[in-house]
Amino acid sequence: MTLQENICSIPINDVFLPKCGCPMCRMRDMLEERKAEYITGSAMMEPSVRIQTNAQGFCFRHFEMMVRLGKRLSNALILESHLQQISEEFIPETPPKKPDKKKMAALDALIHDCFICRDIKQNMENMVRIVHAMWVSEPEFRKLYSEQKFICMEHFYLLMNVDQKGLGKSYQAFYEETSRLCGGYLRTLCEDVHHFCSMTDYRSIGSNNWAGTKDSIERSIEFLTGELIPTDNIAEIEEEEE
Repeated sequence: MTLQENICSIPINDVFLPKCGCPMCRMRDMLEERKAEYITGSAMMEPSVRIQTNAQGFCFRHFEMMVRLGKRLSNALILESHLQQISEEFIPETPPKKPDKKKMAALDALIHDCFICRDIKQNMENMVRIVHAMWVSEPEFRKLYSEQKFICMEHFYLLMNVDQKGLGKSYQAFYEETSRLCGGYLRTLCEDVHHFCSMTDYRSIGSNNWAGTKDSIERSIEFLTGELIPTDNIAEIEEEEE
């Protein structure tokens, strides 16, 4: 029996097959990149999309992604209309004698808003519902799910709190398996970070028994935040600290 391939399950299967890191983080990264490419590509000149991006803007993470994935002219055109709208609505050339409280509240909302963040939140919730449905209906997917390295803290919460109707009687089994993937890795991190700290103790002077814990700081941050810090410079950092 093979995994059911349809328009909904293909993205899920794609991100679960590597069995490396948190699969839901990979799902988020895939959705973010697709949206950033879309915004700086075919959607750039769509009036309905431009109205939304002018009103909502983007967070730093997604601005950086748009600059990295899109053409500079595309980003400049998006910024041109967004900056113009901010100027007209919040900081006009001739400002009023005192700040308007409603406008200041709206500006605060804009500063903390992001077009892509909103979209990803909605799409991730939809993807979780598909994961639930596949868990119930596809034994091979349940096996693939159980073979994941871990589920990060943020996505443990998401998987267990998005509408669970699709799980039905399988809710308890899904909760236990997701807890195993999240909690088991958490306990491993606790042990690894403890070992890392013990290696800096005077009693470990001369020992080189790191037992694979040199990257435990980066792995712990990935688990807690869903963001991956590159580990290719660990050796250089250790040399500087010595």
